[in-house]
Amino acid sequence: ISAQATGQAARSTRTIVIAGVPAGLLQDDVMADILTIHFQMSRNNGGDVEEVTYPTWNKGVAYVTFEDQEVVESVLKKDQHLLQDKRLPRHYPLTVTRYCNNAFLSVTSILNVAVFRDHFVLEDLVEEMKKQSPALSFGPLQPDGQIAVQGPFPALRVLREFLLLKAESLSEEDKREGKSRQRLRRKVQEHRGATETRSSARDAHREKQVVVLDTDIYHYMRHFLPKTFQANDVVISGVTDGDITTVCIESAGRKAGAAHGLRVKKIIENYSVELQEILRKERLCFKEHSRGEKLRYKRLCERLKPRYPKVLIIPYDTHIDVVGTSADIFEFTEQV
Repeated sequence: ISAQATGQAARSTRTIVIAGVPAGLLQDDVMADILTIHFQMSRNNGGDVEEVTYPTWNKGVAYVTFEDQEVVESVLKKDQHLLQDKRLPRHYPLTVTRYCNNAFLSVTSILNVAVFRDHFVLEDLVEEMKKQSPALSFGPLQPDGQIAVQGPFPALRVLREFLLLKAESLSEEDKREGKSRQRLRRKVQEHRGATETRSSARDAHREKQVVVLDTDIYHYMRHFLPKTFQANDVVISGVTDGDITTVCIESAGRKAGAAHGLRVKKIIENYSVELQEILRKERLCFKEHSRGEKLRYKRLCERLKPRYPKVLIIPYDTHIDVVGTSADIFEFTEQV
């Protein structure tokens, strides 16, 4: 088992994660072939490819394993990877990262930019957002102002911060025009984003803090760091909405002022940032969706769990999510 684990770990160091693969344009095997060609070409700093894993459960994400670990370092040094092939309608920028350094590549958020309609041409705003966040993939802008955004959690955090700053500048204009300063900001903060809500004097006055976490990191923290959500003199609650969980921190007593709530918020944020760097998630999908199959998977995971004490297993009706460090997850899923 030790030799097998060593071999698996070595394989993980020869693997990179590709985000931004154009999904749905071609047959999966054709797209895998195009990716193989791209990462074998010398102009892309590539080398011999051992295996391409595509599709994965995460839309637009692929794994490429090279025969030589040195090729990984070479590929990562290239400033930009543009996927080009005569079978593709255009060039597609790819985000290339180490297997071990990226946890949740495919966080999806629905943004509603309709509140900016009176101030911007929404299509121009979306183009500005794309330039601001090149690591994100944007869906089509809907007539009602909604747009789907997908990509790394930190990049979504930056985008939402960018939109909040725009909202603040517009609310200043609204104030000069005699409109409510808070209306626009409140609407923007209601949107499903992927970042912590910014601290403000208003929040401090109400002695209430809000931080938005990736849902998988929230579950991991609840399981392995439960005391983070059990601070004295505050009530901490979480509301999950898909990929995002909103954590609310409210004072529970007279002695607990705004400063205490801010400290608790900062602790949660710091843990979140640390875990974001070291955790990743893999999904084990049920093929038959039968009760017997689900039970077999569950029992198998429980049997393996003692060997991987820092792995979190989250069962769902159609799959099981496995969250942990890169090495643990790689070995765990290989064993399964």
